[in-house]
Amino acid sequence: MSAALPGAGAAVLRPAPVLGIVVPCYNEEEVLPELARRLDEILDGLIAEGRIAPSSHVTFVDDGSRDRTWALIASFHAQSPRWRGVKLSRNRGHQNALMAGLSSAGGDAVISVDADLQDDPAAIGRMVDAYREGAEIVFGVRSARRTDTAFKRLTAQGYYRFLAALGVEIVHDHADYRLLSRRALDALHRYRESNLFLRALIPQLGFKTAVVTYERSSRFAGESKYPLRRMLSLAFEGVTSFSTRPLRLIMVLGSVVSVISVLLGIWALLAELVFHVTVPGWASTVVPIYFICGLQTFCLGVVGEYVGKIYLEAKQRPRFLIEEELAPAEERRAG
Repeated sequence: MSAALPGAGAAVLRPAPVLGIVVPCYNEEEVLPELARRLDEILDGLIAEGRIAPSSHVTFVDDGSRDRTWALIASFHAQSPRWRGVKLSRNRGHQNALMAGLSSAGGDAVISVDADLQDDPAAIGRMVDAYREGAEIVFGVRSARRTDTAFKRLTAQGYYRFLAALGVEIVHDHADYRLLSRRALDALHRYRESNLFLRALIPQLGFKTAVVTYERSSRFAGESKYPLRRMLSLAFEGVTSFSTRPLRLIMVLGSVVSVISVLLGIWALLAELVFHVTVPGWASTVVPIYFICGLQTFCLGVVGEYVGKIYLEAKQRPRFLIEEELAPAEERRAG
């Protein structure tokens, strides 16, 4: 159910919006036909009920796919102007592909959803209702993770708690299934950083929000485009893009190690001068050296990650380049 908005019962509903749906795709030829069928049914139903305008549409973003993804998108567009496409010049990653779609899609409100059908498309109608009641941003939140492995559930829950501990504002169990009003989209486009982590960036916009819950399903077909390596990369991106606490923790950790080193030095002096006891062997010398060297290397790596982000931001390279776009000429936008 959608979260109740303050005063929503007495408020006048917004007019039925022109709804844009953005779907980032990477090698999704096995899923696209079924996804298009379901989205077609949902849009037809919402239009018939007068909840969205007839000119509502879907924009697929091909993020450098190597299969027939773009050919399928082109065939959908040839059948109906409802289906639009954006082909990036090369693979730029999920977050940049999503941003390309949000920059290209028209409409009064835009919903982003992944292509794998794990995020229930039936929640689109409830998101639209929350928007018409006054919400500028509607978060799709997973009510259950029954299809996830125990490892994935455990790491996901731990990651959300870890981000919260670092002071990163993020909606628990929310990925990239959300509705943004045109007002929220215009505000989002003012953020120009290259290191995108939209799950934490969107809550910073403010505005009135609502939540729609849904059950996460199994992937309809194909393989996950987020293996462990990419999940870890996205997780690290979220930490280093929105929190400087790791740098402060390094300072604290360095101070603790320094105190321990001083205490060990005092103990060594007392053992020699007072108790006349010496500890033979190399462990007391080699182990602290290896420990401190490893700690220094780790800390330099964290600092280097932040310096690297400064380097990438300073170059101000475009986040994506559009190779081809299938949309009405008056709505095409530069990448």
